[in-house]
Amino acid sequence: MPLLLPPRVTASAARLRDAAHARGLATVQLDGFAVPDGLRADHLHAGPRFADAVAPGLGIGLLEAPSDWLARLPREFTGREVLLMPIREAYGLRRPVFVKSPNDKNIPALVYADGSRLPGPDAVDPGTEVLVSDVVRFTAEHRVFLLDGAVHTASRYAEDGRLSLGPASAGALAFAAGLPFSTLPSAIVVDVGVTDGRWSVIEANAAWASGTYACDPGQALDVALRAAAPLRSFADRDRKFLR
Repeated sequence: MPLLLPPRVTASAARLRDAAHARGLATVQLDGFAVPDGLRADHLHAGPRFADAVAPGLGIGLLEAPSDWLARLPREFTGREVLLMPIREAYGLRRPVFVKSPNDKNIPALVYADGSRLPGPDAVDPGTEVLVSDVVRFTAEHRVFLLDGAVHTASRYAEDGRLSLGPASAGALAFAAGLPFSTLPSAIVVDVGVTDGRWSVIEANAAWASGTYACDPGQALDVALRAAAPLRSFADRDRKFLR
């Protein structure tokens, strides 16, 4: 069964497409969000809007971290306070905060001067959950693809807030290897970085929607294929992580 791709294919998706072809896995790129009659696919790589539109009809399950995963992580892993709250509560914050959607991109991931600068109730349901954290500066940022509780591939993607692709550092790999894997699906992406001289988790991302940066595309594909797969294929321990 092929790997399904959205109308707009990013450079990362193109690398995964080429990796799929190299192993004999066909790919299909749609020209819209409607699935043609008779099309069958077992996997996809795309953003959340496209995935939500096509996955149910194809019987594809999508793994993701729980929306409160980052907020529940011990501070030894986050290095900062992270809270999950309805956006209506965040409106009352009167200090600079970093705010983002837990798994989607509905709320732009930005530093807001205070809660009054967030998208208002005319644009967002007041019950929409957001992650709110202290404002920190990461001097190095790495993307880590995790499979079955181990680092499968990783790379650096930024330094001092600027794009900087390169190999993952030993420190990033060691920190990622110590994450509490029982709290995550078997296939997931976690971004980690250095702030104030220590390693911390930046965020978790669905592997089926994540860019590869300088990660090995074949190994990233392994994780993406597990993360977006036929519903019947998921092990019991992963079912609680289905979107």
